Amino acid sequence: MAATNTDSGAVRTRSLPVRAVLAAILAAAANAALVAVVQAVGIAPEFRALTYPPVVFLSVLGALGAAGVYAFVRSRVDEPAATFRKVAVAVLVLSVLPDLGLLVGDPAATVAGVVVLMLMHVVVAAIAVELLVSWRSDT
Repeated sequence: MAATNTDSGAVRTRSLPVRAVLAAILAAAANAALVAVVQAVGIAPEFRALTYPPVVFLSVLGALGAAGVYAFVRSRVDEPAATFRKVAVAVLVLSVLPDLGLLVGDPAATVAGVVVLMLMHVVVAAIAVELLVSWRSDT
């Protein structure tokens, strides 16, 4: 009979890349769906930030970046889940600041369009935290 490794830490370590890719795919898909709604409703039709290429690319980048931060935190602190959640909230708050700048710097930006962009940041953060910290492949 083959030996099995039942150490949940080992299982989660091996599955972190899988969870990271899944988070990236789900975040991109969810935000792409938001782009479809925004375009159908006609919110800020000339606002390039609410088109598929930047939204999908930045959603994937955000989720994979979160996975990298989670891996880093997990390897260095005793309570990685709690620490990562705090870091994720802080990064989420900071991530909306450039969106606010778009109201000044991009004539196509509207308040509604920028609010949607901010919502997209929340989508990526929620999916990343759920899949990286809360979701377990060993349950």
